[in-house]
Amino acid sequence: MEDKRTEQIEALQTLAEYNQKVLKNIPILVRELKGERLDDTDKFLTAIVNAINWEVEVLNATLDVINEKEEKVSKEKVNDKILALSEALKSQNENAQAEAFEQMVPELEVIEKAINEVIA
Repeated sequence: MEDKRTEQIEALQTLAEYNQKVLKNIPILVRELKGERLDDTDKFLTAIVNAINWEVEVLNATLDVINEKEEKVSKEKVNDKILALSEALKSQNENAQAEAFEQMVPELEVIEKAINEVIA
C-alpha cells in the first residue's frame, strides 16, 4: 500500500511540472486558433491534446491521493471540460476549440493547486 502511494506521489510531482508547461502553452495555442495561425499550429494542437490526455490518465491514477482528506479536484468537472474540448475538436471550429481550451485552464489550475498541496 505504501509503495503505491509513493508511486502516486512521484507521478504527481511529474504531473505538477508537466501541468505548468501545459498551462503556459494553452494561451499561445488559443491565440493561434483565434487567427494568428502558424505553420505548426496543427502539430501544436495535437501536442497539447496529447498532453491533456496524459494528464487525465495520471489524474485518474492519483485522484484518491489528491482527494484523500477532502475533494480538491472534482472528477465530474474535469470530465465536463474534457467532453466540451472533445466536442469542439470534433467540430473543427477553431473558435470553439479556443473557447474550450480557455475553459479548461481553470480546471488545470485547480489540479495544479491540489497537487501542490499534496506534494508540499
